Amino acid sequence: MPYVVTQPCCGDASCVYSCPVNCIHPTPDEPDFLTAEMVYVDPEACVDCGACVTACPVDAIVPATKLTEEQKPFIQINADFYRQIRPRPLMARPVPAARIHTEDMSLRVAIVGSGPAAMYAADELLTQPGVSVTVFDRLPTPYGLARYGVAPDHVKTREVGALFDVISAQPGFGWYLNVEIGTHISHSDLLGHFHAVIYAVGAAADRKLGIPGEELPGAVSATDFVAWYNGHPDYTDQVLDLSGSRAVIIGNGNVAVDVARILTGDPTDLADTDIAPYALRALRSSRIEEVVVLGRRGPLESAFTIPEFVDLLGGDVDIVLEGELPELGPGLPFHLEQKLRLLHSIRTRPVRGRKRIVFRYSTVPTRIVGDDRVTGLDVARTELYSAPDGQVRAVAVEESGRLTTGLVLTSVGYRGVALPGLPFDEHAAVIPNREGRVLERSGGEVLAGVYAVGWIKRGASGFIGTNKSCAQETVRQLAEDFNGGRLPEPVGGAADFDRLVRSRRPELRAGGAVTRLRRTRHFLTHT
Repeated sequence: MPYVVTQPCCGDASCVYSCPVNCIHPTPDEPDFLTAEMVYVDPEACVDCGACVTACPVDAIVPATKLTEEQKPFIQINADFYRQIRPRPLMARPVPAARIHTEDMSLRVAIVGSGPAAMYAADELLTQPGVSVTVFDRLPTPYGLARYGVAPDHVKTREVGALFDVISAQPGFGWYLNVEIGTHISHSDLLGHFHAVIYAVGAAADRKLGIPGEELPGAVSATDFVAWYNGHPDYTDQVLDLSGSRAVIIGNGNVAVDVARILTGDPTDLADTDIAPYALRALRSSRIEEVVVLGRRGPLESAFTIPEFVDLLGGDVDIVLEGELPELGPGLPFHLEQKLRLLHSIRTRPVRGRKRIVFRYSTVPTRIVGDDRVTGLDVARTELYSAPDGQVRAVAVEESGRLTTGLVLTSVGYRGVALPGLPFDEHAAVIPNREGRVLERSGGEVLAGVYAVGWIKRGASGFIGTNKSCAQETVRQLAEDFNGGRLPEPVGGAADFDRLVRSRRPELRAGGAVTRLRRTRHFLTHT
């Protein structure tokens, strides 16, 4: 096999379009593209031209001869995709940018948030002449979860920041950092100065467990922990107690796996990354020897992705799987077969008495134990049952013991939060919308000139690259509204708006909210 994909898809699809022999799938016009964890190179069709390597913005495609020992499982994973799913005859058709008619009038768009969804939306808009985009973020450093949610040692994934730098350098792009919508500038202020406003604020809150003891010191959201070690400004003063021998993570998605890996890995390996210096010092003095990862369902329902787990298996740590595994057999969907194959491989890994990660399935927490801080976690065994609504749910059937621990990290998902001046669907935790057009309420009328993209639009699901197709959909709606004359002309211009911002935020420097950004290893940061 000449080339191999080694990490989750960035969603850019440049590699797909660059391939002259149609050997990279799924393509954006195939039904499984939006749900695929990654794309795959067909080993039989690849002609070793290298076009995909040049096209990939995050260096995810590697010649098979240059794979590290930890990356070699991807050879079989790429090949197996085509063993199960053949043929793939359709050449990918590039998705054309939404046509925006600016011959008679320019278009000014505000985007609230600067994460992947925001940047992909800006890129879609700026492919058209006569369009300007202004991005807002309350933080001094842009790119949202791409900056503060990706593990510091996931160097290739973090390189998507370079792609966003290219987008932000385009003519017509501007931003105001350290400006919070709803505090310094209102929603109505934006509508008065821009033709359209796109909200790309993500999902800023964590889902709660709803069990006793969740408020105790030592019970921490895993996403807060990630933000802490990535140097998020809101978490630099947080103190985490790593003095115990065991940590427990509730949930087994990618964030949980990242946290387990960081807690058990060698801090020396993080020294040359973008990890926050205070976090590196804390990890060097950590006494944690074991991390237990709890999943409420069985192994087949593991929430982590295949690339994330392959990365974990390549570390210098013991991995233990408690309980039985389903047998490999015909009929399993591709991603489940590969996930189960990787879990079975744990059985043959030698246990060398190192730090260890324990995966325990069919287990839910029932109570976080402690008086003035966490000292343990009570858990129960679960069984699956089919609910009347057709959903399969895990239900606790009996208490199964207590895990002694001083640190409980919850990783059960993100949740969007309401924004001042905007409708909000509390049940779905999103801004109500129809294909990106914001609605007065769920099922209600469209609010002219207001749009949503990313997690605040569709809920907290998907990967960084999922936001690209999500942004394309939203921008298509915006373009249709602008071309149809449905967007009101703003009362104030760009200069008027700049004066308004500076009257509310006089500490901002002259000439722009942030006039100088310097690059760390992978990201721009405020100076």
